[in-house]
Amino acid sequence: MARIRGSVCRLCRREGMKLFLKGNRCFTEKCAIEKRNFAPGQHGKRRVKMQGYGVQLREKQKVKRIYGLLENQFRLAFQEANRRKGVTGELLLQNLERRLDNIVYRLGFASSRAQARQLIAHGHVRVDARKVDIPSFLVKAGQMISLKEKMGKNPAVQAALEAARGRGVPAWLSADIEHLRGSLASLPRRDEITMPIQEQLIVELYSK
Repeated sequence: MARIRGSVCRLCRREGMKLFLKGNRCFTEKCAIEKRNFAPGQHGKRRVKMQGYGVQLREKQKVKRIYGLLENQFRLAFQEANRRKGVTGELLLQNLERRLDNIVYRLGFASSRAQARQLIAHGHVRVDARKVDIPSFLVKAGQMISLKEKMGKNPAVQAALEAARGRGVPAWLSADIEHLRGSLASLPRRDEITMPIQEQLIVELYSK
């Protein structure tokens, strides 16, 4: 399971945007971007103009951090997308969105992808009524994702569900919050992935 040690708020500040790594805190005035919207470190307030490789690298780092992947995990995800027929960048994002930890988060069962990975690793998540404890598991269209019934009383899950009611669920997912379950209604299209990502820069970076 991918782990980032240290303050994840520094990662948001480094990318200059909210990556929603701290769950509900990201929607409050306590968010680091709201308080200190500049890069961390002694020279964080300097204006640095990047071009070429630097821009491509920052985009790759941003997407890695959004989905909580380590370098080797992200490279394998790219290679898998590159092997398939179609637009590599779009296939990469589609596979990242189909990860079980991302879908648990998108359905509102967890307040962040990190919390979703914890739920999965601890055996609280079912796919088609079978326990799956692998956060990188790729969900197929039509498969049902659910939580163990007792998790409905878990304070962290309750807080995540309450917050998710205000944000809603992506159109490519079908959610039944009352019964702690949902399904991948269809594979997400590029226009349904709303995070500001320029996937072509990542393709160019790995194509060098």
